[in-house]
Amino acid sequence: MLVGHGLRSRTRDSFSRAFRKKEVIPLSTYLKIFKAGDYVDVKVNDTVHKGMPHKLYHGRTRRVWNVTKRAFGVEDNKQVRNKILRKRIHARIEHVQLSRCTEEFKERIKKNDQLKAEAKARGDVISTKRQPQGPKPGFMVEGATLEFVTPIPYYVVNNLKGGY
Repeated sequence: MLVGHGLRSRTRDSFSRAFRKKEVIPLSTYLKIFKAGDYVDVKVNDTVHKGMPHKLYHGRTRRVWNVTKRAFGVEDNKQVRNKILRKRIHARIEHVQLSRCTEEFKERIKKNDQLKAEAKARGDVISTKRQPQGPKPGFMVEGATLEFVTPIPYYVVNNLKGGY
């Protein structure tokens, strides 16, 4: 039996949309603003066939390098045998959504700026570098008694007649 290896082969589940989300694409999808340098998640929307990226790029978080009227240029690394090639693809806006991978980084920058401003008002100099957590502090257990555990001696029943 022949098996197809086309562009969309084996994408029945990965490209399918969630329950009750299979209807019209919301207008907010088209009103989002992206800039070059933003991180986006390539998430294929199977209701729009135009500008659909290859299944290899589905689920990847990559950087925008070009913005056109209806599509975005997304830069990706692809391993081909023993080399890693930089691939640049264009995907329409329906197949791309803004990634949340830099949220924690941006929050940390805001928090560090606030800490620096407070320290400057006090006249201190602080370090905002992240430090490893390190080991937990030790403690003594009070009132515990020692219990010794000894193994039960092992013996073999040598019964050559059979049976137990």
